[in-house]
Amino acid sequence: MDKNSVIGLVLIGLLVIGYSIYMQPSPQEVAAMKRQRDSLAAVQKAVADSAFKAESVQQPVVQKDTLSTLDDSVKTERLRQQLDVFAGVGQGREEFIIVENDLMKVVFSTRGGRVYSVELKKYKDYLGKPVVLASGDSSVFELQLSVNNRIISTNGLYFTPLVASVRKGKTEEKTVTMRLSAGENRYIEYAYSFGSQDYTLNCRLRLANMNVLLPENTSSIELDWKQLQKRYEKNIDNERAASSVYYRFTDEEVDNLSYGRDGDESLKTKVKWVAFKQQFFTSVLIADDAFDAPTQVQARKTINPDEIMHMSAAFTIPFGHKNDEQFGMKFYFGPNHYQTLKKMQLGLEKQIRLGWGIFGLVNRFLVIPIFNFLDSLNINYGIIILILTVIVRILLLPLTYTSFLSQAKMRVLKPEIDEINAKFSDDPMKKQQEQMAFYRKAGVNPLGGCIPGLLQLPILIAMFNFFPSSIELRQQSFLWAKDLSTYDSILDLPFHIPFYGSHISLFTLLMTASTLLFTKINTQMTSAANPQMKWMMYLMPIMFLGIFNGYSAGLSYYYFLSNMFGLGQQYLFLYFIDEEKIHRKLQENKKRPQTKSNFQKRLEKMARERGYKPK
Repeated sequence: MDKNSVIGLVLIGLLVIGYSIYMQPSPQEVAAMKRQRDSLAAVQKAVADSAFKAESVQQPVVQKDTLSTLDDSVKTERLRQQLDVFAGVGQGREEFIIVENDLMKVVFSTRGGRVYSVELKKYKDYLGKPVVLASGDSSVFELQLSVNNRIISTNGLYFTPLVASVRKGKTEEKTVTMRLSAGENRYIEYAYSFGSQDYTLNCRLRLANMNVLLPENTSSIELDWKQLQKRYEKNIDNERAASSVYYRFTDEEVDNLSYGRDGDESLKTKVKWVAFKQQFFTSVLIADDAFDAPTQVQARKTINPDEIMHMSAAFTIPFGHKNDEQFGMKFYFGPNHYQTLKKMQLGLEKQIRLGWGIFGLVNRFLVIPIFNFLDSLNINYGIIILILTVIVRILLLPLTYTSFLSQAKMRVLKPEIDEINAKFSDDPMKKQQEQMAFYRKAGVNPLGGCIPGLLQLPILIAMFNFFPSSIELRQQSFLWAKDLSTYDSILDLPFHIPFYGSHISLFTLLMTASTLLFTKINTQMTSAANPQMKWMMYLMPIMFLGIFNGYSAGLSYYYFLSNMFGLGQQYLFLYFIDEEKIHRKLQENKKRPQTKSNFQKRLEKMARERGYKPK
């Protein structure tokens, strides 16, 4: 790239920034637009929330304020007409039961007998508030029953709580039982239990003598589970883009809906579990055996800046018309921590985006084991990334050296290649033929510098997936970065620059600068690169500047370190590699008899078909 091109790029950048500042609205216009957006968001949120909540209660449950205007006999009759055998539990006072262990605080509600909220004690959101999953009335956990031609939802009915502790060996297991009466000796029951060191919550569903109420042809009942996923991270765009509904079939295949988009799916075979997954946290409902088919899963985006998505699942619970029907399941409310999920041996760790194919394998069998070992040393995560970079660079050293050696061979042969190019400048086919013949005689592979680089690509892409998904980096500070899992900002701009953002990430700037420096030195050493390719090699880092500006600071920091160590390795190779000796060796190779490769044979065949006679 010449001086005029550099000046042109700088002028274009200054024009873009100047245009953004000039076109920025006045403070009065900004305030007016904000009021308009807030009003629109409030209306849309109200509509979305009402639709979400209305969907969870399909029968007309009588509310307390409506009944308060009626006398007792009318109240009783109204409840009996609407709720049949559940009339006695159709109204009441919502009570909350709180049970804690070392990792989470679980709040149960008597209204619906459900988990009302789960606070993860070791985690805070980006504002410093506790991370609370399945929060309040934004979550639903209910059965849909057909009783005497009425569809009854348990979400609006009032359960009777029972709290107890059971000692199993040295561990005290806390249990909460929620029972819903359906008349004499008939009831529905949720029995919840969990130990002291676990993110799981057991839930056993029991239907006692309910077979006399449900139609004889009933072979299953519907269990609906819904959550409104709240925002926990600074970069809501990245958090939403990493959110999806996951599910695992009984044959251990794991799949998911599209990330960050509206979607729904009817699962036609039995399902082991369904997860409402966000960037760093997940809520999972797991069957002890399996949920029958079908299972309906759905995700809907929300425009509220404090919310991510509405997620829901409608499960099919088998019902055998026995006097005592029981179905075992459990919840997981916790972090997307690879080792924690993997220990459950349910494939839950597949929710973590480590990349497909070879990229995921590199993360699972190379990056994660090294990272976990360094993490066990209890050192700062910035230092861990530094050591990880050194280890990876050492592992890649043979490939890096091979690539550099191939480039050195190409450099010493450049004068002779230039002569061939000048001699056959008007005949591209003949020029290519002569070049390949020359490389064959010298014993040089012109792609020798590219192949080792391609072999390093899986690690680079693996890291691109690893850092944004690593909960270990969440809210861990290093130097000026307060959270290595999201972008670092040394300056928040009062305006938005298209394709860049409204902040300046210093780690991204350092990564870009080091990449440009690495590119400049590489192009100087790679004589065979054409001008168009050199231009693209300079342009790509500038394009990535806007992309990485909102990405994980840990990722940009890793790429910066990798570039700097790469430059150091190149200068070290220059010290040990004697190009004059390489040139003498290549000249000796040219005097030896050469065998033609399959590629050379195909090239010469093409030449003969065009009328050329190969040497």
